[in-house]
Amino acid sequence: MNREFLLNILFLVSINLLIKPFYIFGIDRVIHNQVGDGSYGLYFTLFNFTFLLQIINDFGIQVYNSRKISQNRDLLKTFFPAVMMLKLLLAGLYILVVFVAALFNYNEASYYPLLAGIALIHILNSLILYLRSNIAGLGWYRTDSIISSLSKLLMILVCGALLWTARFREAFVIEWFIYAQIGTLAVTALIAGWIIRKKVSWKRWRFDFPLLIQIAKESYPYALAIFLMTIYTRVDVVMLERMLANGIIEAGVYAKAYRLLDASNMIGFLFAGLLIPMFSRMLKDKEPFRDLLRFSFQMIMAGAITVSISVFFFQKEIMLLLYDTATSERGAVLGYLILSFIPVCAIYVYSALLTANESLMQMNRLFVIGILLNVIMNYFLIQTHQAAGAAMATTVTQSFIAFGLIALAIKTFKLSWDPSLILKIGGFTLSVIGLGYVASTKFDVEWTVKFLATILLSLLLALLFQLIHPKSLIDLVKTKTNR
Repeated sequence: MNREFLLNILFLVSINLLIKPFYIFGIDRVIHNQVGDGSYGLYFTLFNFTFLLQIINDFGIQVYNSRKISQNRDLLKTFFPAVMMLKLLLAGLYILVVFVAALFNYNEASYYPLLAGIALIHILNSLILYLRSNIAGLGWYRTDSIISSLSKLLMILVCGALLWTARFREAFVIEWFIYAQIGTLAVTALIAGWIIRKKVSWKRWRFDFPLLIQIAKESYPYALAIFLMTIYTRVDVVMLERMLANGIIEAGVYAKAYRLLDASNMIGFLFAGLLIPMFSRMLKDKEPFRDLLRFSFQMIMAGAITVSISVFFFQKEIMLLLYDTATSERGAVLGYLILSFIPVCAIYVYSALLTANESLMQMNRLFVIGILLNVIMNYFLIQTHQAAGAAMATTVTQSFIAFGLIALAIKTFKLSWDPSLILKIGGFTLSVIGLGYVASTKFDVEWTVKFLATILLSLLLALLFQLIHPKSLIDLVKTKTNR
């Protein structure tokens, strides 16, 4: 299973590194610069506001379905029609709740068309994730990897044509960005549905109320976990906009830093998407999973620590390079926020294991504490440090959640703290910090050279500390494993 994980994560990362970074920095960033902090900040705030209600739209179906189908692939024929009917009902309810909630929070009538478009984006995203959970559950990991990047590739083509044509670029408005997302997501959903068409029974499409209730009951714990995680990861933007007189502008500044975190998170999200079905199958078949857990954790930590610390030491230069209206003082927002990438990556690995084991009640208790911590910290830090305060609160909250999930996994599976692994990661982290400090302060060369050197030398340190072991990777690729 380690070999299968390695091959698929390499394929996933390769595909996504070719497409998603280009989309984030070549399309999304350019649109932000074009429309300005005000328009993009409004879009980003409404996006996060509607995302907070995503529990109604998704209801944990994606994670629940991924686990179920990976354990019993024959369930797809029975589940697919029922789940699609359930998602249709949930989508209608979601739209209703979004607009009711908006009536109590936003008085501006001009916001409502944007809300409708953004809500439709979430509905289509949720549909694609559900279709992808079936593809991954069937073991078609490489196909899932391609679908994961398809909508972004289409967005590059559509928005690229608009942004790189002077006539359209000057007239570009945030509404065009929303329309483009709706169109490309709809095409991606149709293609994903076409891929699994032969595995689905099209004759069973009927309103099976008992089955709908069963699926809703069984997916509810997953929905609650996702909802709680959504609150402590998305409420900061809404609080920024609501608490400050210049809240929309601050939300736009936060969005600039969050874009880089989002680009980094791409890798962690892909890890989790692969690990959940793999851990589920291994736990069901009572296969040993500790090697996969350690292997995936070491790999993702090596990358997360390298990226986070390197970006931290060159935070001001990166912000000034990417954004037309950025200032060096705003680099602190990126600096604090990017450090959260390290605990977030740990969360991806250990939450995947605990989700596969259905340890959801214990996880949810931890998430509730995380929400309280996050809201309290945001309340005080936003007033004093604005967007930078929200970034501080995010990093502290994610660190708390990461340590809590690791402790929960150790208790649940009777694992033990691995002193050698702790020393490896601790020593590697301190070495990268020292490297970043020396590179950023002691050499009088172009900062981009220093930044790239820091990343490359950090990866060499990961080899030295054996967080990445080339011989083991080669052996895994050559080894034949039974699935």
